[in-house]
Amino acid sequence: MQASLEISERPDGSPAAAPRFLIRTVGCQMNVHDGEKVGNLLLHRGWRPAAGLDDADLVIVNTCSIREKAEHRLYTDLGLLRAWKQAAPGRVIGVGGCVAQQEGDALLARAPQLDFVFGTHNLRHVPALAGAARAGERRADVAEDSSLERFDLPERHPDFRSATPGRAFLTVMEGCDMFCSFCIVPRTRGREISRPASAIVAEAEALARRGVVELTLLGQTVNAYGRHDEKRGRAAEAGTEPFASLLRRIAAIPGIERIRYTSPHPIFFDADLVRAHGDLPALCPHVHLPAQSGSDAVLGRMRRRYGRERYLALVEALRAARPEIAITTDLIVGFPGETDADFEATLELVRSARFVDGFSFKYSPRPGTAAAGETDVVPEAVKQQRIEALVSLLRAQTLEYHRKRVGETVEILVEGPSRHGEGQIMGRDPANRVVNVDAPRAPGAPGPEAGERVRVRLVEALPHSLIGEIEGAGGPTSPL
Repeated sequence: MQASLEISERPDGSPAAAPRFLIRTVGCQMNVHDGEKVGNLLLHRGWRPAAGLDDADLVIVNTCSIREKAEHRLYTDLGLLRAWKQAAPGRVIGVGGCVAQQEGDALLARAPQLDFVFGTHNLRHVPALAGAARAGERRADVAEDSSLERFDLPERHPDFRSATPGRAFLTVMEGCDMFCSFCIVPRTRGREISRPASAIVAEAEALARRGVVELTLLGQTVNAYGRHDEKRGRAAEAGTEPFASLLRRIAAIPGIERIRYTSPHPIFFDADLVRAHGDLPALCPHVHLPAQSGSDAVLGRMRRRYGRERYLALVEALRAARPEIAITTDLIVGFPGETDADFEATLELVRSARFVDGFSFKYSPRPGTAAAGETDVVPEAVKQQRIEALVSLLRAQTLEYHRKRVGETVEILVEGPSRHGEGQIMGRDPANRVVNVDAPRAPGAPGPEAGERVRVRLVEALPHSLIGEIEGAGGPTSPL
């Protein structure tokens, strides 16, 4: 796997333009960050980002397999990319992510236009795979890697351009050992493995030096960080520590002003982690806390390892530690065997937990999971009715929460232009709510740019976002 990128010469001996790459990502934040890692690796090996599809020599599709719809999207994309590849010699297509990890060589057999496949543990091999593909080789690399070497990636290249200036993802652990009956992640991401805390802190410090003020710590069960090392009495040897301790170390880094983490599992919240939400101002007042169902019977069949009362007790403990905390969630409807009473229990959980928002999905069987063979299937029409009722309730609670916040003054981290209107910008507040703001520019004066922090007063509540006005005379408070 030592192939390297060869940049050819023009007939006059001058170097040809560097080949260009385009990465398309679907799925979770871990997938988004994997796409960033691959792009950074390619930059370090002489590639350059493409302005668009027609400008690209390499297209990588970074896939998700959590739901059937995301998997189908891959095959649609590959079909569309067939014509793109045939339009110019030397073009290369690669596929990574969870579908790649599942399918491996079968993807190469199914899609002749595909040149290489790489699994979730093999990001650092992508430049070599791309170089080999340009030389005519087709290859799949989906071997599992239980070593820490897969985390050994270079710092951001000088030409790396973040889609969200001022914000960054930081992987603290990968994999999942929970084996929930509906979830394919343990089979696509492997078993839990935690990075040494010193490496995580060093990466956080490097990001802070580059102007990052908001970090989101990533892991499939992020708050399970270091648990196996602790249970086996080898935390000191492995260089890991309790998750709350890691949060405290990162919060002490100069320049890091906001910390988030996703996605936690409810059973891995200990008293110290709950307390950290009250102790650490940098720890944002928002927790995305997947519930999946409000029915103890369904939670048992899902193998979630907690019940309704334990979940609600955790929600209240977090609110006691940080009264303004916003709790969001994930919920599944139509899991095999879900009755009307089970679904009503889910609606009641939504009301009792006072969720600010949530992602809701109709159950989709995934091959290789324990629930895939269940025969007590909920009819599609019933699933649809339930998802509509759930979404309606969640939207009502989101709007109610937004209305209660009108009149507050908050700081947003600008992400870029708003989709709501010309001259508006959008950013996120500490509770992770989208705030759209009119940003009029004085003659000759630049408006707030992505990565800048702006103080705004919340003046209007919308179903999915808030409207704000720049405080005082306007303008950014802290350019990065």
